[in-house]
Amino acid sequence: MLTTVHTAERLGTRSRWSDRPAWQAFRALWQRPSAVVGLAILLFWIGVALTVTFLVPFDPLATDVSARLQPPSVTHWFGTDDLGRDIFRRTLYGARISLPAGFLTVLGALVIGCLVGAIAGYAGGWVDAILMRIADMVLAFPSIVLAMAIAAALGPGLKNALIAIVIVLWPEYARLMRAQVLAVKAQEYVTAAEALGVSRLRLLLIHILPNTQAPLVVKATLDVGAAIVLTAGLSFIGLGAVPPAPEWGAMIREGQRRFSQWWLATFPGLAIFSVVMALNFLGDGLRDVLDPRRRRR
Repeated sequence: MLTTVHTAERLGTRSRWSDRPAWQAFRALWQRPSAVVGLAILLFWIGVALTVTFLVPFDPLATDVSARLQPPSVTHWFGTDDLGRDIFRRTLYGARISLPAGFLTVLGALVIGCLVGAIAGYAGGWVDAILMRIADMVLAFPSIVLAMAIAAALGPGLKNALIAIVIVLWPEYARLMRAQVLAVKAQEYVTAAEALGVSRLRLLLIHILPNTQAPLVVKATLDVGAAIVLTAGLSFIGLGAVPPAPEWGAMIREGQRRFSQWWLATFPGLAIFSVVMALNFLGDGLRDVLDPRRRRR
């Protein structure tokens, strides 16, 4: 009898886990090979960023003029630059700069944009009009051009480049969040909650915002790759990370002056390509999983 009860409890626990939307989404994502590949590549680079000081316990800024501009070899897998610095080490250490830069800028834009969009969508009226006109003013300029202008005004440096990218990205999240809030706000259960006297703040935090997450998660995943590319682009033109920091865009900038030494820019470029490709694969998979219309196909 006790065995039967314990078995029933275990089955009930498994059933509760399997019925959760997050678990169902994970299982659906696991069935998409491209998303799994993207997740694996992304986890690899995150692991590199977290453990590179233990895996490669050497200073990426250390120079060795006697070994300058050596092509890839057994000693230096990715070759060396004009100061004899090992490109393999610098590429791995670059993950500690480029990955956090991408995630932090998207997180900042997501927080600001969601806050502005939620207020605009729920308050409506003149508040909505003013906030959305500000967002439209930012969106009127091409992202890379506006980011370059802001970074140039603030001055060279990785911190200023990240601030510029946050300013460029937040209006897109504000627009998306506003649209989601307006759509959820029109649902019958929200109207019923209002009729029952639920406070506006509780209504927004408990009933509206939790149901606006899916498209924001997908967009944020895709935008991390875009933010990494923007950061690298600003570093490439001298408005982001400054030498000798082993940031991928700055490394490509150092390599573009020496076309005959192809390895200087190739390996940092491949690192950017692999991370952005992984994020795009993962973002496409999340879009298919979190959109009920696509999941039914």
